[in-house]
Amino acid sequence: MNAPLDTANSTDSVTAHFTAKYQTHLPGGHHWSMRMPRGSALKLTASEANANVGLVMYNPQDTLERLNLPDTLKGQHTFRLTEGHCLYSDMGRMFASIIQDDLGWHDSASGNLMEQHFAAKGWHKKAYQQAFNDFTPTGHDSLLIEMAKYGLGERDLCANLNLFSRVRADEEANLHYVTDHCAAGDSVTLRFEMDTLVLLHTCPHPLDPAAEYPLRGVDLTFGTATAMDERDACYLSRPENARAFANNQLYHLAS
Repeated sequence: MNAPLDTANSTDSVTAHFTAKYQTHLPGGHHWSMRMPRGSALKLTASEANANVGLVMYNPQDTLERLNLPDTLKGQHTFRLTEGHCLYSDMGRMFASIIQDDLGWHDSASGNLMEQHFAAKGWHKKAYQQAFNDFTPTGHDSLLIEMAKYGLGERDLCANLNLFSRVRADEEANLHYVTDHCAAGDSVTLRFEMDTLVLLHTCPHPLDPAAEYPLRGVDLTFGTATAMDERDACYLSRPENARAFANNQLYHLAS
């Protein structure tokens, strides 16, 4: 059995503090990737209302280890992800913790914008050669382009998280997009608990009902965050999180 850090005297949780180092902007309908070192942090801020960021994660030392949203939800007994939650790998470790969140809900169930959504929505597809930076890619294709830079292909694509977006389920279990969930200026901050290859896009959510393909970007702020310890809010939020952090400890000791 795993042996997590001692929590016997941990009655008061502490929220991590973020320190900014560098900022850039990613326009709507674009994609990006970077290897984020253990201990680094990334703050994403919506430039426009109803932004969406599709995100996946891999272990850069072994890309067979990747983001596992079913385990992320099961391990934390929740359908909505927000501050205090963590993002699990399929090896039972923690890629990242959500140390700050203005929205209270990020969608983990709706997947990516696909080619067939364009016809259903009546959106006009624009290639880069036609519209340059106002082109309208799918989230699916955007992730595949970024993945190819690291020798990854379609068979390596895992379920993506949709930051800034929320859905609700009706009584027949159909998912519906919640409009006006995200305001301009809303932000979410991730602290990386192990070296993590992050790939993301700013393509629309697949259930976004906008009349035209929306171009909504985000600001990316890179920095550092208070390191996790036995008082950390993400560590204490679920016993399962403590066990996953223990798996990280063992992984780093053996690396």
